[in-house]
Amino acid sequence: MSKAEHDFLSKITSFFVDSKLVPLVIIFCLFLGLFALFNTPSEEEPQIVVPMIDIFVSMPKASPEEIETRVVYPMERLLWEIPGVEYVYSQAMEGSALTTVRFYVGEDEEKSLIRTYAKLYHHLDWIPPGCSMPLLKPKSIDDVPIVSLTLWSSKYTPAELRQFALSLEEEIRSIFGVSEVEIKGGKKLQVKILLNPHKLALFGLDLEDVAQRLAALNQGGKVGEFTQDNYTFTVKVDGLFNNMLELKQLLLFLKKDKPIYLGDVARVVLEGEENKNYHFFVPGLASKHKELRGQLFPAVTIAIAKRKGFNATSLAKAIIQRVELVKGKAYPQDLNISVTRNYGQTAKEKSDELLEHLFIATFAVALLIVFFLGVRASFIVMIAVPVTLAITLFIYYFMGYTLNRVTLFALIFCIGILVDDPIVDVENIVRHIHLPENKNKPFRDIIVEAVNEVRSPLVWLLLP
Repeated sequence: MSKAEHDFLSKITSFFVDSKLVPLVIIFCLFLGLFALFNTPSEEEPQIVVPMIDIFVSMPKASPEEIETRVVYPMERLLWEIPGVEYVYSQAMEGSALTTVRFYVGEDEEKSLIRTYAKLYHHLDWIPPGCSMPLLKPKSIDDVPIVSLTLWSSKYTPAELRQFALSLEEEIRSIFGVSEVEIKGGKKLQVKILLNPHKLALFGLDLEDVAQRLAALNQGGKVGEFTQDNYTFTVKVDGLFNNMLELKQLLLFLKKDKPIYLGDVARVVLEGEENKNYHFFVPGLASKHKELRGQLFPAVTIAIAKRKGFNATSLAKAIIQRVELVKGKAYPQDLNISVTRNYGQTAKEKSDELLEHLFIATFAVALLIVFFLGVRASFIVMIAVPVTLAITLFIYYFMGYTLNRVTLFALIFCIGILVDDPIVDVENIVRHIHLPENKNKPFRDIIVEAVNEVRSPLVWLLLP
């Protein structure tokens, strides 16, 4: 350290030794830390920017080998030309392909998406005949659900559970901060038209006639506009089917002036789709339904993701409160809902654990210093550590960081350094006080001299 730097730091130390502003600065820093602690967004996953984009293409009736040769290879060559690309993964399937392009850590997400889109759509000659245009879907760490709600019951069918989940989805989407809601499991309701071949033959019809007629009638669109009294009116035809009765009373054809309705040749039913996957829930030991533990129930799960920069703890709490608020309105009172994932709660537990570790470390060190250096030295350490951490938390908030598993680990790891620094300073000050040559020296000069003596080792200790 040069003499100029040494003199400058000495002046700073000398100014704060007996300044009347020090208590106010300490209180102000503590309030900044409390403000940052309550307002800094907390979440489970670290905000590591790694742009990833999934690219979907379809080529009906093509084999995986053909898609790999004619679609995947040309597309991969273009993707590797994009600046910042680190990896490209591809999977060729029957009639379709999925390619994932991953950029280096720290690359801008929007710029990466624009570069990928521009590269693929500025070179459309790579798309062979019969292949669809590429569909791009970006992925980020915020796509990971922070809350999962599982609806389960022995009373309701999977199709009914999914309907309740759809009602809850509308309520959850209205919460500010929610970015994506996905429903997993259950059966989607669908209308099945079961044609009677004997009745079709009786009326001289076949399956193709009915299918074409349904497709032609189940349409809506804009017909035109007309103007009257300085107002323009848009005319639309709503030909979509709204209920089962409309389908049954659908006029198919006129045979010898006799109307033939869909209900005359088919049976129309509303039921759940065929099972494509199975979704079940088993109440565990922590479940409040003790008599149902260990049993298997049909279930539907709602996975909720948050927007970037929102507090996972407060958002998860708002979601659970909204679900309880609409109980009996959006879903029945006897429907069971279990929170199977709550990253907001785990994030809060980790931040609380940080404060606990801070308190334990500060108290243990202060207690140790009481025995060796005295109560006054211990009091200084108990002030220095929380104030330093409070300033750090405010810088986190000011810089837009979040409290997650990485930043919390860094803070806990740095507590050791925070404890070491004031101990070394205080111990050296006490040592200088007891030196014979400092017996008549002013207390202020002793402090400045003691702190300057250990400043260089402490600064070098903090350097990477």
